[in-house]
Amino acid sequence: MRRVVITGIGAVTPFGLGKDVLWEGIVNGRSGVRRITRFDASDLTSQIAGEVPEFDPLQFMDRKEARRMDRFTQYAVAASSLALSDAGLDKKVPLGERTGVLIGSGIGGLETLETQCQTLITRGANRISPFFVPMMIADMAAGQVSIQFGAKGHNACTVTACCSGSHSIGDAFRVIQRGDADVMISGGAEAPLVKLAMAGFCSAKTLSVRNDEPEKACRPFDAQRDGFIMGEGSGIVILEELEHARQRGAKIYAELVGYGATADAYHITTPAPEGDGAVRAMRAALGDAGIDATQVDYVNAHGTSTEYNDYFETIAIKRVFGENAYSLPVSSTKSMIGHLLGAAGGVELISCLLAMEHELIPPTINYEEPDPRCDLDYVPNTARPAELEVIMSNSFGFGGHNAVLIIRKLDG
Repeated sequence: MRRVVITGIGAVTPFGLGKDVLWEGIVNGRSGVRRITRFDASDLTSQIAGEVPEFDPLQFMDRKEARRMDRFTQYAVAASSLALSDAGLDKKVPLGERTGVLIGSGIGGLETLETQCQTLITRGANRISPFFVPMMIADMAAGQVSIQFGAKGHNACTVTACCSGSHSIGDAFRVIQRGDADVMISGGAEAPLVKLAMAGFCSAKTLSVRNDEPEKACRPFDAQRDGFIMGEGSGIVILEELEHARQRGAKIYAELVGYGATADAYHITTPAPEGDGAVRAMRAALGDAGIDATQVDYVNAHGTSTEYNDYFETIAIKRVFGENAYSLPVSSTKSMIGHLLGAAGGVELISCLLAMEHELIPPTINYEEPDPRCDLDYVPNTARPAELEVIMSNSFGFGGHNAVLIIRKLDG
């Protein structure tokens, strides 16, 4: 199997554009959660989210193109542009048939769907936009990135709720391993901050209602956690076959060495008891990487700030790592940017790559009252220096989806 490395990263997050603002935010333990400004949320039980601030799509495309893309696709194009630039791949030169795109989204163009439904009701069927369907469908992020940058290879979209970004990167990893591409643009994109989505999650009672303290609302593993915080954005990485990257003198962040994917086969929203599906995914990723559990230096947890997810993930980590679990640093970057749903896996892998580069573990902020059932080292509130050779990143999603990625510092 061909070896795969990561040579470029691009992020659009509640901290803003780019890897530098993302890293500055998470390493300093800042919160990107604030009261919703995009629509009137006063009648919702949860009125806070991780909005991308002051995003201007015209930095990355012309006005006509922007009007024909849903916000989640705009985020994907922006993050892909940043990642390609970071990788030293000139966006003015078409990438060709050996470059593919695999970008996931849990929901796709929900803003377009909501807007067009309102148009149908208030103005009639003949006023629906002819671009409604191609703006709404979840695969259009991958499609538009392919079009924008001339990537003519393997092109697909993975839709697995909160695992979409991690599954996409893992599947793109396999594409390069088996020789079907030399370069893959991969990750996730999501723009779910519309009233319809917020109302749905409020109805399900899954969101935090700590509206008076937005910065303190997301508190993974803390005893006072009361639900997750919705976020938006995109996290894109450039995966590249090792020798292809070396031949062009690319900077290499890390080698992607392990991918595990399983199903709970249990419930549409609740994790399997004892974290069964998560355990099997972590073990599968370790086996794929040929790495013993004792070699893992840090776990970037799914860590959503919900009662069952945090508890069962803690159990799962204990089952996989045994006694070593108690000395293994585990943190949730969602505590600072919220849950980006289908984009979460991409952004969190980028956080792991930056942690490895800077030798600093991002903290879990708002960890104030330990939950007796969650008793691991969650790197509370302050970043921690550490030599990081091997990092695991966990993603678990509605429908019982589980995806785990492992990166390793490249030898030499």
